[in-house]
Amino acid sequence: MRNIDYKHIVQAEDIRPIRDHVLVCNMDFQAETTKGGIILTNDDGRGAGIRPRWGRVYSVGRLQKEIKVGEWVLVEHGRWTRGVLLQKPNGEELVIRRVDFKDIMATSDEPTSTYGSNGSI
Repeated sequence: MRNIDYKHIVQAEDIRPIRDHVLVCNMDFQAETTKGGIILTNDDGRGAGIRPRWGRVYSVGRLQKEIKVGEWVLVEHGRWTRGVLLQKPNGEELVIRRVDFKDIMATSDEPTSTYGSNGSI
């Protein structure tokens, strides 16, 4: 978690987004390999690694009725904010990102690879 120097660090027990926005954590930015052996690189912010990402829902706004905390959501590429490091009093650290409800493409009860089981097509 600390291998990235986060500009924004929040120290709190819990936070909640406004309106119908969604906060996610555990987004996967690692490279994936298709069954055919093609390596889909991690995101460089330009062209490599451009694809939707899964994230676990950390918190939802008061107006959000369709997405529940703990679900996994598939978010359109680049439709998330930069990570904010959340430091809880118990020492737990999470990187959270805000996504708009309209940018959520799908939900799942379990973490799911975008490209099939074990990261392959």
